[in-house]
Amino acid sequence: MAKDPERMSLKELQEFELKLKKAKTSVHDRSRSALRQELEAIAAKAGFKIGDLFGGRGGKGRKVAAKYANPDDASETWTGRGRKPRWLSAKLKAGEKQEKFLIK
Repeated sequence: MAKDPERMSLKELQEFELKLKKAKTSVHDRSRSALRQELEAIAAKAGFKIGDLFGGRGGKGRKVAAKYANPDDASETWTGRGRKPRWLSAKLKAGEKQEKFLIK
């Protein structure tokens, strides 16, 4: 039987926590795998593949066209997603409008 957590040392608690995290991850992975197999079987029964239904990678890795460009260096672009690049932040602080850097 497992020890009472109230009576465990800090080191024992940390080791137990690590084992618990690994066990949770393992169970989660097995559940995910089982569900994927079920979904693939259902899709195959209907004549489809999972990629046909859900679009392959699920949206990761899609390339997005650049929306803004630095007029001083055309190789510096920004898609409009994520943090603003330093060159654009500097231009905006200088009082210029972001629309000026839109790629037409």
